[in-house]
This record gives sequence, structure tokens and C-alpha cells, in this order.
Amino acid sequence: MRILLVAGALALTLAACQTAQESAVDAEFTCREAGLRPGTRSYDRCVNAAYNSNRRQADQAASQVAVGTAAALVGGAVLGAATAPRGYYYRCNAWGCW
Repeated sequence: MRILLVAGALALTLAACQTAQESAVDAEFTCREAGLRPGTRSYDRCVNAAYNSNRRQADQAASQVAVGTAAALVGGAVLGAATAPRGYYYRCNAWGCW
């Protein structure tokens, strides 16, 4: 079960990441589709703005995945602790349990 959770968390983390090269290619494609010509000042501004937007979105997605993974791990630990058998951990005698 743990292996399945770790594999799922790793897959989500990798799916949310976009490399800098992918961001740059996507930015160039977006600006060409908008009708701007490569080499012009407006094209360069468009590429820079689109690249920064892509990187910001990738960073936000990666941090959301990290928070979700951390919450899942904490939730699993809490659930595991709540369902653990208690008889093994406590000793009782005439004066009480500890």
C-alpha cells in the first residue's frame, strides 16, 4: 500500500512540472499564433511575458502538488496511528494504566 501511495505522489509531482525549455517553446508558439513576427520588439515582449506566465503556472502547480502530497502523507500517518492496536502500548495494573 505504501508503494502505491509513493508511486502516485511521484507521478503527480512529475505530471505537474514543465521544464524551462517546454515553457520557452510554448511561449514562442503562442506569440507566432498571435501573428507576431520573430525578431520584432513586440514578439520579444510577448515571448518574455508568455514564458514568465508559463513558469509561474508551473511553479504554482508544483507547489500545489507538494502541499497535496504532504497532506496525504500526514493524513495517512494520522489514520495509521488511529487504527493501531492499543493493547500493545499500554500496561495496566492496580494503580492504573501507562
